[in-house]
Amino acid sequence: MDIAKLQQAMQQAAKMREEMERKLADITVEGSAGAGMVTVRMDGRKVVQSIHIEPSAFAATTTADIEMLQDLIAAAFNDAGRKADDAAKGSMKGLLGGLLPGI
Repeated sequence: MDIAKLQQAMQQAAKMREEMERKLADITVEGSAGAGMVTVRMDGRKVVQSIHIEPSAFAATTTADIEMLQDLIAAAFNDAGRKADDAAKGSMKGLLGGLLPGI
C-alpha cells in the first residue's frame, strides 16, 4: 500500500470516527431501577443528562432505606450504561455496514 492510499484510509477512518461521535451524541437512553423510582438519562457517549428520583424515595429515614436508595441509583446508572452500549453497537453496525465481522 502506498503512502497516498494509507493517508486516504486514515482520513476515511477519522471521518467515520467523527460521524460515530455525532451519532452517539444524538442517542438518548434511559435506565431505571426500583420500578421507576430512580431514572437516569444519558446519551450514547454515557454523558449523564438527568437523574430523576421519585419524591417518595426521600421519605427514607433509616440507614437501610438510604442504602436501598443508593443501590437503586447505582442500578439505574448501570442499566442506562448497558443501554448506551447496546445503542452504540447498533449505531456502529449501521455505520460500518457490515465491513467488520463480529460488530
